Amino acid sequence: MKAPYLRAFTLFYLLFLYSPILLLPIFAFNDGRVVAFPLQGFTTAWFAEMFADQNLRIAAKNSLVIALSVATLSTVLGIFAARASVRYRFPGKAPLMGLIMLPLVLPEMIVAMALLVVLLSMGIPLSLFTVIVGQVLICTPFAVAILTSAFQSLDRSLEEAALDLGETPWSTFRLIVLPLVMPGIMASFLICFTISFDEFIIANFLGSGQPILSVYIFGQFRFPAKVPSMLALGTVLVCFSIILLGFAEYMRRRGIAKAGGKDSGGFL
Repeated sequence: MKAPYLRAFTLFYLLFLYSPILLLPIFAFNDGRVVAFPLQGFTTAWFAEMFADQNLRIAAKNSLVIALSVATLSTVLGIFAARASVRYRFPGKAPLMGLIMLPLVLPEMIVAMALLVVLLSMGIPLSLFTVIVGQVLICTPFAVAILTSAFQSLDRSLEEAALDLGETPWSTFRLIVLPLVMPGIMASFLICFTISFDEFIIANFLGSGQPILSVYIFGQFRFPAKVPSMLALGTVLVCFSIILLGFAEYMRRRGIAKAGGKDSGGFL
């Protein structure tokens, strides 16, 4: 008796969660500036208007620079932290790892305000650099979580065999460990890139008016004439994010299977 109710609840939950996203392409192709039913026809004019927006291109370029920088730095820091967490024992390991993962449970608004106060008190001007610093703090815990799973799935006997055959610890890590966990590294990079590219709060607090895509979109919704082109942009970003997340999940599962581990759950 419980299964039908559970199935109905699941379907209702998914519909409630994803119906706003499904409405994006509907109104992005609607030939009307007013977001309302009934639809007035099919058009691709809003996509053309979106691609012709010079300010939008600048904001998108800045967001790409930020996202690539954040994904790279977060993944590198995640490799170090995950490797140390899985492979070594040292004093204060549990509290230190807890501090690294703390941004996962802290409200992002609190983190952004705290970073703003600290940066201003230190006399550091707000710029794209401060946005990168703030987003690295937010994204690193995700990288650590993904890479910890990748390192835990690694068969340690492979490292021991390489050391027995005369390899140094560094060469073993470079030639044996990194290739085996590379799918996890790619998954971490793609997840961090997606989080950074879509992030708004840190970008709004620490960007100091710099043209960043998420902040730019928020500002454009104040003008009703700009709403259709922003819906077109939202459609493009949703498709882009789904592709990235799907590829990241594929790489994560491939990495676990390559290392001989079992999948205990994923992002999708």
